[in-house]
Formats: sequence, structure tokens, C-alpha cells
Amino acid sequence: MGITVSPVSGKADLKEFIYLPEKIHVNHPNWVHPIYLDDFGFFNPDKNKAFSYCDTVLILARKNGKVAGRAMGIINHKYNEIWHEKHARFSFIETWNDPETFDALITFLSDWAKGRKMEKLIGPLGFSDKDPQGFLFEGFNEPIVIASNCNFPYMIDLAEKNGFYKKVDLVVYRIPIPEVDPPFYKAVQERFNRNHNGFRIIEFTSRQKVKPYIRSVFELVNLTFTQIYGFQPFTPKEMDDFANRYLFLINPRFIKLITGPGNRLVAFVIGMSDISRGIQKARGRLFPFGFINLLLAGKRSDQLNLLLGAVHPQYQGRGLDVMMGIRMFESARQTGKTTMDSHLELEYNTKVRAEMERIGGKVYKRYRIFQKDL
Repeated sequence: MGITVSPVSGKADLKEFIYLPEKIHVNHPNWVHPIYLDDFGFFNPDKNKAFSYCDTVLILARKNGKVAGRAMGIINHKYNEIWHEKHARFSFIETWNDPETFDALITFLSDWAKGRKMEKLIGPLGFSDKDPQGFLFEGFNEPIVIASNCNFPYMIDLAEKNGFYKKVDLVVYRIPIPEVDPPFYKAVQERFNRNHNGFRIIEFTSRQKVKPYIRSVFELVNLTFTQIYGFQPFTPKEMDDFANRYLFLINPRFIKLITGPGNRLVAFVIGMSDISRGIQKARGRLFPFGFINLLLAGKRSDQLNLLLGAVHPQYQGRGLDVMMGIRMFESARQTGKTTMDSHLELEYNTKVRAEMERIGGKVYKRYRIFQKDL
């Protein structure tokens, strides 16, 4: 019967699409299930407003009548207009080590993109850089954190043999949490305390008290992330949706904000306990009891994962990032954390990378976004 590729049509196909990865990765010890309740919302155009400004297609490959692979195609018109590009994206691609199936998926997406006058196919890359991006390229024996891709090494081979080549790499740092703050942190803190000029650090013990700041946080993200590859500014609705996806998983003690003149938000950093082992144990199912595994994993984990952070351009270089780092290290120590995962940083973001290395961070994973001319 050979290989057939067709768009997802109906609830049964969508379930096949969403649950296929756990079949492919059944013996993959570091793979982490998605939270399936979140996945069903993410792939629902009525709930995920990113669908409203993107052309999209979800596809399934069947080999001899059985599902053998999946992928998503995205054309982000807003992003293309901003950067004057004609790029389509592939994302959420999964196959066994089968060149024929991989090629069939890519051929379908390439034809789909060319039919819409696109010139390149880029990926893995979702609606924005906040979705899992890149194939894991180095660090295959390291644990995977939430909102990160996990793939077997063969996916790199399949992509390169299909004609894909490097677009950009992203690196992940493992940072030891110091027992005492580094001397240069203390020096910055003393200077800040002498000349704080109306800046105020805000910390939380309740998620409810975080909610009034959500829009301000994402407005600062929109202002400061404009030059980051793959970034798509958040709409107000997307701000609320993204917060609802992650806020219930975050210990509010790992949210640090700084307000400046006029009580305006000028800096923030958000982290969360690593809950990967809890998600694995729950197999991505929150109910009826899976959420308990997530809560327990967060309390027991010795790793803190950074999610987002930004400093207003007007106030960069004033030590605000260091002040938030001091408070974050303090909260990490109080909750038994010994290491921190930086999440993905663009390889050419030398300023942030230098800061990571200054506090002892070492690159332990690398992801690669690929491109292919159409």
C-alpha cells in the first residue's frame, strides 16, 4: 500500500496526531510527555488564537495503513510581514527512523508551502519562539525540561539527508546554584541599595497576586524581544492564554519583578521547579491523579528551570538582572534547588551567554533550527 500523507480531519485523526509521539518514544528514557489537556487546547483553532493569523496544516503519514509519522505546517503571516520573508515552518514532526516517512511528510509540507508562494521551509519552529523549537543536536543523554523538544539523533540524519542545513543554533546552560552569592553580585547589590532611585523588587507567595502584572510582563516581552529569532509579539488574548498554560505550574516564589519610576514594570524573571519526572510518571495525564505527580515532582526536584526574563532597554546595565538573580538564588536555596536550567538561548546572544558563564554556567544541550530552499 506504500505511504500516504493526508491532513488531519476530525477528532479521531487529531487523537492519532497528539498521541503518536508516546508510541515512538516508548523506550526513550529522557522523553517527556506533553500535558495532553494542554495539547488539545493548543491544536484547537477555537482556543489558540495564533491560528487566526497563520496558515496551518496538521498531517499524518500512514504506511501500509498504520500511522507512521506526523507534522505541522505553519505560515506565520505576521512574522513574515515584519521580517519581509516568505518562510513556512515545520513543527511537531515525529517519525520512527524511516527516511521514506520523513521524506513523505516534508514533501507534503514543501508542496503545501510552495503552493502559497513560500521560498523556504524552516524548523522545527512553532507559532513563535515560545513553542518548542529546534531538533536536539547535542546532549542526548541529558534530561528534557518542559516546553523543549526531545528527539532521537536519527532525526538530524533524516533532516540533513533531505536537504536541510543549519539556520541557527540555540544553547542551554546548566548553572550551579551557589551556596553564597558571588562577590560581584554583592558589589552590585551594595551599589543598587545606595542608588536604587525608586526601583522596587516585588516577590510573591500567591499566584492570585501575580495576575494583575501578567499583561505588563508580556508588554515588556513585546518591547524587548523584537530582535529574537522566531519571536512573535503577543496579542492581549495570547498573553492570557500563555499565562493560563503555565501559571498553575509555577511556584510564585520563582517570579521576581522590578518596578521603576511611576510604578512601571521595568524587569522580570520567571522560573519553575523542574516537573519533568512528574509528567513522565503521570504520562501527561493530569486526571484523575496525574496532577499530584506534578506537584510532588516540583517539590522534590533539585532543579530550577528559567522560563522568561527581560529588562526594559532604558534600564539595562543598572544591575536589575543581578538583583533579580540574587533573589532567585535565595528562593532556589530555600527550596532545596542545586542547579538551574537556562532554557534556550540563541547562540549569538553573546550578552546573555556571557552572564550565564559569569555565574558558572556550562552549555550542556544544543538545539538546531534547520532550513531548506523550496
